[in-house]
Amino acid sequence: MRKFRIIPIAIFSMVTVFGLKSCTEDILKEETRGVFTPDFFTTETGVQGGLTYLYQNMRNVFGFAYYLNLTETGTDEYVPAQSANNNFYDLDLAGQGNLSSESGFSVGVVWNNAFPAINTASGIIENAEAVGLDNSLIAEARFFRAFNYFLLVQNYGGVPLDLGSGELAFNNTAIRVSTRNTVPEVYTKAILADLQTAVDNLPENPRLTGAVTKNVARLFLSKAYLTYAWWLENPNNIPTYPETARTDPDGQDASYYFQKAYDLAVEGIENPGPYKLLDCFYQVHVGTNDRNEEMMLYADRTEDSQLYNGADLGYSGTDGSANTAVWMVTPNYTSISVDGVSAVQREAAQSYGRPWTRMAPPIGVLTETFEEKELDSRYDATFVTSYRGNWDKGGATEPTLTAANGIEIAPGDAVVSFLDEHNSSVVYVNGAEIGGGELSGRSDYVINPDEINRRFYPGLWKLGTYRTDNGGGLGSPNGAITRPFPIAKYSEFYFLAAEAAVKGANGSYSAYDLINVIRERAGKWCYDNGEQEERIEDNSEAMLAATPNVIDIDFILAERSREYFGEGYRWYDLVRTQKWNEIAGSYEIGGDAATDHTPTVTTRNIEPYHYLRPIPRGQLDNLDFTQAEKDAYQNPGYQ
Repeated sequence: MRKFRIIPIAIFSMVTVFGLKSCTEDILKEETRGVFTPDFFTTETGVQGGLTYLYQNMRNVFGFAYYLNLTETGTDEYVPAQSANNNFYDLDLAGQGNLSSESGFSVGVVWNNAFPAINTASGIIENAEAVGLDNSLIAEARFFRAFNYFLLVQNYGGVPLDLGSGELAFNNTAIRVSTRNTVPEVYTKAILADLQTAVDNLPENPRLTGAVTKNVARLFLSKAYLTYAWWLENPNNIPTYPETARTDPDGQDASYYFQKAYDLAVEGIENPGPYKLLDCFYQVHVGTNDRNEEMMLYADRTEDSQLYNGADLGYSGTDGSANTAVWMVTPNYTSISVDGVSAVQREAAQSYGRPWTRMAPPIGVLTETFEEKELDSRYDATFVTSYRGNWDKGGATEPTLTAANGIEIAPGDAVVSFLDEHNSSVVYVNGAEIGGGELSGRSDYVINPDEINRRFYPGLWKLGTYRTDNGGGLGSPNGAITRPFPIAKYSEFYFLAAEAAVKGANGSYSAYDLINVIRERAGKWCYDNGEQEERIEDNSEAMLAATPNVIDIDFILAERSREYFGEGYRWYDLVRTQKWNEIAGSYEIGGDAATDHTPTVTTRNIEPYHYLRPIPRGQLDNLDFTQAEKDAYQNPGYQ
């Protein structure tokens, strides 16, 4: 069979998986195949194989090593840490790097992975009827075509609908030309239409664990309506590309789409299907409870098989689709030393993992975003706030070590902790050789939340490593993370409806009502992660009392950060609402030394053109265009 070349637009799916029946209930089973060819899609096996590929392909974006760099660096949630390089400086926009079409591993990942998925989906859609594929399976392909176009339009603006054989047609010919459609064309011809078909035809319950459903499609259609409405409104006059009027082809205005977003989100809330809000926030993210009822879409993994995990279980780097993103935001806790012993060793456990120290939360995250740490459980269930001794698991035989204030600590005790609020009595003594301070009567070294630096800071617990095969030891902390990477949660229905209500949508629930559902849950504790002990406490009444009577977009964005911190939402949220420069134009943090507890302010240079990412250089180089045509294809402001 003929094999087609890969070029940037006429793309075929060269990494492959197929076979929809699962030997376990957790993942779609996969087998390797060299290439998808046109005649392959005329068989039932081929069509079903293409569907499985669409699920596998999510792993190439969601959770890959630089995913959080792409979606979080440059926002108010993350900044470059001590070991950062230009991959991170470029996206931080603070003058140390230069964001361009050649910027590292991040700017091209969506482009390079979305188009193969789109073309595969189109091949399934075109051939489904001939092989007698059920409408619900065709709807899955339509969902993924829209899902990938939605990713593209948010990152790059208008993108091609014609990959070589006509708009939204399966392309079976390698081409070296391309024409970008406008943003309204991409939304109205591809995203909104396909997602509506998916809503109409997908089942209420997933055919396999993790497969898309009617409510998954509702969530993304609501979010697409909301994002398109903001684009039409354009409150801060952000430029678009290709240049076009901010008008809807069907003559509707922004308020129409805000209302559509609200109505669909409320429909999702009132028709939950198999999904729900869990009782407490901790339960959503603890590794023992993965694939729970709140998780609606995720890029799946497994520790049972290296083949089906799609990445090495023992050692993984930054290449490929390995789930290693959280390593970038993990500080180098392995340099914690007490009594000459490596007190906190690298471990395959949720609070630890592989420390790459590439991204750090700025001080505002700890002092402003998560200001209320005693009532609101989300801070505790988001971060690693105490690094605890595990030297015994690494073979060290000392039963205790002499730590802060000359007090003995045992394995499992806190060695270094981040305080909830500033305490002026902290005396920094470079405790544990990680810059820690002492407080009278405490055996752990402590750091004030407003005195963190780029070297040592709270890690991201919610996405951390979880393995069941450690055998009581340190396990395999250098192996790719085998947890599913979250993409969409049931909780977001409440945020989407609330944001649309703030923008004028009307209905049964106000923004105040909707946000308070989220805040009420946030006040319910079931476990104290920092103290590592059960904590049954209900602060929901206090959380509700603290909700402002009038909800505005700034409060919505703050709540979204508390709910989804570090999961890859933030850049999209700030770009959608055009609040990026206002909220993230500067940040405060200490320097690169562990002992640096004197924060400085860094100012970013966020220009309007940065609201779109550059088209990757590889795309431009492979187009059979003149240099002038390539320049015109690129988003303005970039080289």
